[in-house]
Amino acid sequence: AVLRDVSDLRRSQHAVRTNHDTLRRRQHRAQTEHRMAVELQETVLPPWRDSLRLPSQGVGALDVAAHYLPSRSSSLIGGDWYDAMELPDGRTVLTVGDLTGHGIRATSAMAMLLGALRGMAVAGIEPGALMGHLNQLLESSVQPALGSAVCCRFEPSTGVLTWAQAGHPAPLLFRDGKGRPLLPPDGVLLGATSGVAYEQDEVHLLPGDVLVLHTDGLNRHSDRDAGPDALLALAPRFAQARTARECVRSVVTEFGGTERLDDACVLIARIGA
Repeated sequence: AVLRDVSDLRRSQHAVRTNHDTLRRRQHRAQTEHRMAVELQETVLPPWRDSLRLPSQGVGALDVAAHYLPSRSSSLIGGDWYDAMELPDGRTVLTVGDLTGHGIRATSAMAMLLGALRGMAVAGIEPGALMGHLNQLLESSVQPALGSAVCCRFEPSTGVLTWAQAGHPAPLLFRDGKGRPLLPPDGVLLGATSGVAYEQDEVHLLPGDVLVLHTDGLNRHSDRDAGPDALLALAPRFAQARTARECVRSVVTEFGGTERLDDACVLIARIGA
């Protein structure tokens, strides 16, 4: 008779089966959370994909288009948002923003913040004060996070754009084939500190101007530190474009095929005559 102790072998086999089961559960949970994050993001972000005219009637309307660009890893669904909406008084609100983190936690916080922003904008709250309220909301959240945002309100009858920002890249203004970032008013990251005041500024827009709002994930892998320079280099293309959608296509052509470390979005508004 030959006796052999197979206890170690059986323990190893059991450990392998346990690890496989744990891995499958983790993969299933990750896939479920990713699907929920994608569905929530698609539900919250505006449903329009083609150009949007705001307000729908009258002169001086904005031709608006936007696009969301995922990261190189499609599982990293973040808290980036863009939005454009017509207010009851005929003015238009444009906004983009970004929350830290990824997955369902980031997208649910983004949904909460964007919903609050829309409600306060409809109530007529000024962009600077609106940022202050968003800061308080994010600071008092059960799951605190940091975020950046820019909010613009456009008056079509006068061409005046009133805007505020919270630690976010400034909008880029393109005029006569040249582009420049707007001088940002003071504003810290959302959720960073309490009791801060957010300033706002005004700029007069002219027919044919192109306004670009974007999140800081919009860059190429090879020039992460280039800032807005790569976007400003698209000024000749924007000057030749006839619609905001054509401008967005130029951005997607330039940045869409790159491996970004983070997701990003861009919103472009072209001021009409």
